[in-house]
Amino acid sequence: MNPTLFPWMIAVPLGVSPLVYLVGRLGVGLNFRFRFAQALALLALLATWAVFALSLGQFTAQKAILPFGLEMIWLTADGLSFLLAAMVLGLGTFAVLFSGPYIAGEIGEEKYYAMLLAIMGIMIGLGCANDLFNLWVWFEAMAVSSYLLVAFYRERSASLEAGMKYLVQSAIGSVLVLLGISLVLGQFGTLDMDKIRALAATSAAGGLGLALAGALFIIGFGVKVAFVPLHTWLPDAHSQAPSGISAMLSGVVIEAGLVAMLRALSTLGGFSISWGVLLLVFGALNMFFGNFMALRQTQIKRMLAYSSLSHIGYILIGLGITLFNGEPAGAQGAAFHLFNHMLMKGLAFFAVGALMFALLDKNGIHRPLEIGDLAGAARKYPLAALTLSIALLALGGLPPLAGFMSKWQIFVAGFQGSNAWLMGLAIFAAFNSVLSLAYYAPLVNMLYRRKVSVVVEQGASIPVSMSIPLVALAAAIVAIGLWPALMNGLTEPAALAFLGMFGK
Repeated sequence: MNPTLFPWMIAVPLGVSPLVYLVGRLGVGLNFRFRFAQALALLALLATWAVFALSLGQFTAQKAILPFGLEMIWLTADGLSFLLAAMVLGLGTFAVLFSGPYIAGEIGEEKYYAMLLAIMGIMIGLGCANDLFNLWVWFEAMAVSSYLLVAFYRERSASLEAGMKYLVQSAIGSVLVLLGISLVLGQFGTLDMDKIRALAATSAAGGLGLALAGALFIIGFGVKVAFVPLHTWLPDAHSQAPSGISAMLSGVVIEAGLVAMLRALSTLGGFSISWGVLLLVFGALNMFFGNFMALRQTQIKRMLAYSSLSHIGYILIGLGITLFNGEPAGAQGAAFHLFNHMLMKGLAFFAVGALMFALLDKNGIHRPLEIGDLAGAARKYPLAALTLSIALLALGGLPPLAGFMSKWQIFVAGFQGSNAWLMGLAIFAAFNSVLSLAYYAPLVNMLYRRKVSVVVEQGASIPVSMSIPLVALAAAIVAIGLWPALMNGLTEPAALAFLGMFGK
């Protein structure tokens, strides 16, 4: 097999993206060309899935990183790359399928599919970047393309405001990252991550400069990852974007930013324990603040957006445990929860989006979906109500669903090594998991109330193409919860890649 096959995971969606746009603009018949643009996007993703399967098979057989170089661009595919690619392709494919009826008739429909394909290729490329400058280029491209999708409803002032807030804060973060990269370049004279790691491991000089670079990386990338207090763009962006994009933002975009941050920090050497402590602090802060803010929300998409802060906190704690005491279980639990969060939050936003489509959009109502709107929704929309309930209960960590399994692995990692602080943090995380049910459970209860709201009574039907992602993601959440070992093929290599990057 060609050892450079994996770059086609990046090239196919990026290459087909402009073609999808042209088909949508130049095709004959408005409805036909939009449907053809969607079909072309799905075919491109099917081809990308084939490349992914072949590349993952080769990686599994060889137990090695697959290098690829083009001029000054160097890419490597390790376990973390494949985990991110699986998340991007999985959720992105469902987002394209889900969005057919959801954005039908909207201005710029062809741009939607084109940009969705583009951001998927960009995020896969970001996960494979092996030099700091190209990592920054992928990161910046992800910020620009995701901004265009956040502000998709450009005729709505709230959407434009959310997009502008997202763009400004992302731009500031990108500038800080670039400053950090310049400090590293000035210290070592190279941007190759492997060379920087080797030089940092043998160099006693530049400690203050590298620490400053690390701080810039944490702040700059932390904007995209939604570290508290750098998160202020997140609730507006997630709530104003189309639901398919809300799922992508919460399920993979902020996770891609986290992968970028980890790769950048791993080059600095000698600070892994310090970075571990910072990740633990941010993790605890994100968990508590995310839960506290979610409790106050009446708009469902804003509530889900704030809950993303909390779930990023679990991932940060798992990674921080590994950096602090070298226990690999924390990194594997974090990788497991990274994937599970994609499934759970993707399903939650899709289910809410399907209900918004049926209850509001089809009736010409353009406003946020409130919790009270869903009273008795299970009577008229049993599938959407059931899948949303599965997503919410899994996010709350109820067994035997997928969210419980990954959280449990992180909690157990906190008790390994018998460190009192880490054990206390694991207990704090478990408490926050229980606390999250205070806003998930009332929403589930609302769905199954006997008295049906007026909005539900007047609601339209949900198309089959929007129901398919709901069934598939709900089935995956239940299956992974019952058989968590199914994910070992992705989470173990990802954890090993994380350990290798930080020399653990």
